[in-house]
Amino acid sequence: MVNLSGVPIASEFGRFWQTERIARETTKRMSVPKALYPVHGAGSKQFPSFALWSAVVLGPAIPVLALGFSLVWYPLALLIFGFPIFSVFIYSSSFWLAPDPQHDIKLPGLPLEHYVELRDPALKEKYGGKKGVKMPMDELLHAYYDQKLDFKMDVLQALEHRYDFCSFSFTPALFTYFFSQWVPETLWHTKAQDEDQVREHYDRSDRMYAAFLGPRMVYTSGLVSDPSKRESLEQMQDNKLAYVSERMQFKEGDRHLDIGAGWFTLAIHAAKFHGTHSTGVTLSENQVAFGKRRAAENGVAERVNFLRMDYRDIPKGQKFDKITCLEMAEHVGVLNFGKFLNQASDLLEDDGLFFLQIAGLRRRWTFECLSWGLSLMSRYVFPGADASCPLGWVVNQLECAGFEIREVQTIGVHYSATIDRWYLNWQSNREAMVEEIGERWVRIWDVFLAWSTIIARQGSATCYQILAHKNLNKFDRVKLMRGIPTTNNTLNA
Repeated sequence: MVNLSGVPIASEFGRFWQTERIARETTKRMSVPKALYPVHGAGSKQFPSFALWSAVVLGPAIPVLALGFSLVWYPLALLIFGFPIFSVFIYSSSFWLAPDPQHDIKLPGLPLEHYVELRDPALKEKYGGKKGVKMPMDELLHAYYDQKLDFKMDVLQALEHRYDFCSFSFTPALFTYFFSQWVPETLWHTKAQDEDQVREHYDRSDRMYAAFLGPRMVYTSGLVSDPSKRESLEQMQDNKLAYVSERMQFKEGDRHLDIGAGWFTLAIHAAKFHGTHSTGVTLSENQVAFGKRRAAENGVAERVNFLRMDYRDIPKGQKFDKITCLEMAEHVGVLNFGKFLNQASDLLEDDGLFFLQIAGLRRRWTFECLSWGLSLMSRYVFPGADASCPLGWVVNQLECAGFEIREVQTIGVHYSATIDRWYLNWQSNREAMVEEIGERWVRIWDVFLAWSTIIARQGSATCYQILAHKNLNKFDRVKLMRGIPTTNNTLNA
């Protein structure tokens, strides 16, 4: 990486930060644009789970009994046939499960080629001029990445109509990815694997992230303070920084640890405006270099400590008054999540506070949820982030680690508003990004930001802000009490 430590950050990245202009141009745009066709497709509600496990358990017994073998051979048959039966069942179910009836939602009923231009001859032969034929989303997205098709309109606008021209059935490529890559990565989560994934992602290019994150360089959800107004991305991120600081009760001299510090914006904010001694942890070299420059520019270089290491290597000999973790815990993995929370508890003073902001998923999934998560997010955007789970699972893990939940806030719709602004920033810098990272990655990010705006708005994925502390008898819970607003309406005695 070129050493630009003497160059002001704004001089290097300012040409990408067009958010003020975009904010002026979009003042009439809703804070969170409404869904045009909020179709709720098939998923776990319709999925025949009992039939699946019956087939997996009983299916292997058929050849054993048919061949006259003893049932002692059943375990071997289960190992041989169980997985293929499971795979075929899942794969086929995504085709034959019809969407839920949507009597109140009428789709335009337009052909695929109204929305996309098919440039590949094979795709033209397969889908061209065929009324009512829908393309699997996974196939469509990869055709777009590879320039085999183009959208005839803005990507976000096209995806608002996705149920009119797409299906969410599994493709062979998606199924192969799930079992050959996603499953093994979820099971292992080694330090080497996590570092490779994080550095490949976050060390790709600071300019790439500047192109959509804007001047704050915060890659987590902001907060809308007034839904009736179109707040800028910077306002939303400042709202979030202020909210986290207030809930954490940052004060002069606090020892603050930020796990997954990103470009160190929160650590620098806490040090500058609240006098904390903040330590940020990341695996990215680029983020550490950027954070050091920004800390120096804000006069807090001596109050911010930069650690480039795996979270598992955070030194154990010190304690912190406040620990924050904003959208990093997803990356530790489902199997490591409990260990991570126990580690956070060990690092936290008994009277300290823990703030966890974590992306989550709806428990009652749809096939669109699976397609978004597997076709796009885990494959290209956030590999290894398999600890994005329903709220109940996260809360259970926290309580098992000895934490008491003080507050929980669901901010998925705020995330939609944030990503909507990221998308507009990205489109304004699109030409420069093609030169920076290439057409294919730009197209992947087109889809990531457009589809995720929709996914967060409709609740397929969401985000939780959880304030917690150790569940100890001696913890002073009174200091966290907040007044509860009430009305003065009373019934007659």
